[in-house]
Amino acid sequence: MGARKQQSAKLRRESQAATCVAKLTARPTSPRKMRLVVDAIRGMEVERALNVLTYTRKECASDIRKVLLSAINNWEQKFGNSTDSDLYIKEAKVDCGTILKRFQPAPMGRAYRIRKRSNHLTIELGSKSGVAQSEEIEQQDNSNE
Repeated sequence: MGARKQQSAKLRRESQAATCVAKLTARPTSPRKMRLVVDAIRGMEVERALNVLTYTRKECASDIRKVLLSAINNWEQKFGNSTDSDLYIKEAKVDCGTILKRFQPAPMGRAYRIRKRSNHLTIELGSKSGVAQSEEIEQQDNSNE
């Protein structure tokens, strides 16, 4: 492996070390419905996002809130019992899961296809102080070259 690849791999590992991830898989809700709520909280601070999810009237908001609380718990276990005030949602994405295909009878011997969609939710938390540290490391590496 070349020197640049090793350096970028090292930076990637360091940036992943300063994050925590929580996932929800195979949730039987359409991804489009869940993305509406996830787009509203992406990039927010954790406390503010929890407040938004508490008062959002969409059905999937409670599931997203549970995953966010799980990510916060993961953060506490990984980096100590205290939560940072700098904690924010670094990445939140909703991917398409499996699709159950069903048929409904239709007039004149036809059938209508029904697609029952599911999705996967991934929430990654980061600390704003961790972002500043990774930027300092990159600047030091660039100055050394």
